[in-house]
Amino acid sequence: MDVVNQKDAPPFTTVDGSTIRELLAHRNSAIRQQSLAEARLGAGCATTPHHHAVTEEIYYILSGSADMTLGHETRPVGPGDAIAIPPGVRHTIRNTGSGELVFLCTCAPGYEHSDTFLEQPPTA
Repeated sequence: MDVVNQKDAPPFTTVDGSTIRELLAHRNSAIRQQSLAEARLGAGCATTPHHHAVTEEIYYILSGSADMTLGHETRPVGPGDAIAIPPGVRHTIRNTGSGELVFLCTCAPGYEHSDTFLEQPPTA
């Protein structure tokens, strides 16, 4: 049985600039087709706009407030919101609160740096 406590998962910074703790993935468990991570963004911070060619994601907001941009649409999100992110769609999340934004991120297949492609913000 694989049980990983958040406190025991070492944090690292992903290609998009968020700090995550990979809770369950092929690197630390029997899980092979997906991953689960806790992500954190400081006040005023945002992930670099990016997309994943293969991976689909779900963000689930635990605490804080943010603006989520998916493609050309931006919406405010907060605790209890789940956001579907299909493969190939440009996305970014910006912490709009005064405290840390904390959210869960599931990826299928599991997260890999090599499937994260950074993009330039759109010009006005």
